[in-house]
Amino acid sequence: MNPNNIWQKARIAVVGCGAVGTYYGARLAKAGADVHFLLRSDYQQVRQHGITVYCHHGDFVLPQVQAYQSAEAIGPCDLVIVAIKATANEVLPKVLLPLLHENTAILTLQNGMGNGEFLAEHFGEKRVMGGACFVCINRLSPGVVQNFRHGLIALGELDGRPQQRTRDLVERWQAAEVPCQLEESLNALLWRKLTWNVPFNGLAIAAGGMDVSGILADAKLAELARALMHEIREGAAAEGVQIEADYVDFQMDRTAVMGPYKPSSLIDFQQGRAVEVEAIWGEPLRRAQANGLPMPRLEMLYTLLRNLCRR
Repeated sequence: MNPNNIWQKARIAVVGCGAVGTYYGARLAKAGADVHFLLRSDYQQVRQHGITVYCHHGDFVLPQVQAYQSAEAIGPCDLVIVAIKATANEVLPKVLLPLLHENTAILTLQNGMGNGEFLAEHFGEKRVMGGACFVCINRLSPGVVQNFRHGLIALGELDGRPQQRTRDLVERWQAAEVPCQLEESLNALLWRKLTWNVPFNGLAIAAGGMDVSGILADAKLAELARALMHEIREGAAAEGVQIEADYVDFQMDRTAVMGPYKPSSLIDFQQGRAVEVEAIWGEPLRRAQANGLPMPRLEMLYTLLRNLCRR
């Protein structure tokens, strides 16, 4: 890694240590980064036994982890990685404040849309970066996660203009054996991520608890997944984001190799946790409708999920 990389000796906090936060934070820590994990229910287990990562390209264990139960105990950091569910965004203004100094950057790896804007509203746009994780990952138990396949992170700036800090962060992830790429447009990146999240996270719940292989095996559901992807392409185009038609084929092909993978929203739903209905389905629908674009399939799926998840 470039010795002038600003993140080489950075103090990093991870807020939201579910599957995504634990996995990517552990990758950075394994590579020698100074990573501090803010934990709740997993705290005792992680303090005693560390973090275990099962991965399709190599398992590893971090026997000693810098784990904390409060942001105050961590103190100011140079980078704060936000990986909590979007349904818990209301706690962030209070939780993040002790982690910030004048130049702290905030990176949101959350699903859906609107998260970067929420952080910018409270902490200023210049702090905020965003990313999308293209990965099949589940939390198996406290401090234990499994990456079934993939793992790419794509990063961008909320204001749409990559900076040296963004380029340095891409290099930092790559040095931690995480595939990472720079995006010129964070908005385009989030629309692309939704082409998968909208159909597969949504249909997994709406179809009664199906994994992705079950969705693909059902001709009607597979056809509906494709149709939803094309609606997302249309919604993106209404905001000036062009997603090529063959990207749908690419997403279907990469899903076919995932096997019986359960999307994270389905796991949340089955375990009685809040599902990110507004960030993943509601916000893109509202943006498309504001541009005069009807999205009948997305609107129907959003309505179903909103009512199912209220129960």
